[in-house]
Amino acid sequence: MGLRLTRPDHRYDDLLTGIARHAVTASRVLTTLFAAPPSERDGIVRELTEIERAADALTHELIARAARAFVTPIDHRDLVSLARALDRCVNTLEGAGDMLVRYHLSDPLPGTTEQLEVIARMADLTAQAMPQLRKPQALREYWESVSRLENQADMHYRRLLALLLGGRITDPIAVMRHRDVLERLEAAANSFEEVALLVELIAVTEA
Repeated sequence: MGLRLTRPDHRYDDLLTGIARHAVTASRVLTTLFAAPPSERDGIVRELTEIERAADALTHELIARAARAFVTPIDHRDLVSLARALDRCVNTLEGAGDMLVRYHLSDPLPGTTEQLEVIARMADLTAQAMPQLRKPQALREYWESVSRLENQADMHYRRLLALLLGGRITDPIAVMRHRDVLERLEAAANSFEEVALLVELIAVTEA
């Protein structure tokens, strides 16, 4: 683990940054999806699916490139783990949006907007950090900020879950569906923290 001394190959930087930017776009589209009336959601969720596919394509390209390379700017395992973690961010966002539409949930729970705002901020910070990955020790503020945001996301999740289970919705099927979407949003926040933890690990090992 750690950074290897080798001639810079900025394509890896571009690929990681590209996946992270797809996560930013996905977070914004997801916010739009939750705010949209049900009649407009099919088109928005298709856009979200295309973003997820584009992120997958970049992830596969990076993994294939790393497999062919003798040396990489970051250890092969770290590089692949980071790419997969970034891709997982996009996947979880797409999954939350897809299930919102499939479940025909016309009215998200009050407070969901705040959760989406936290996730969008995590995505922004992640995209800003990726181009600086060659100097991971300088990214302490990034991973600490993401950790604080993940704590906020946890609090929002607990409040929303308490609201859901507190009798606001009485239909057990509706409760189950809302809970699934909430858990997917929580998973999205966790996935961004996973990326930040990987960056911190790389920084500690490379020091």
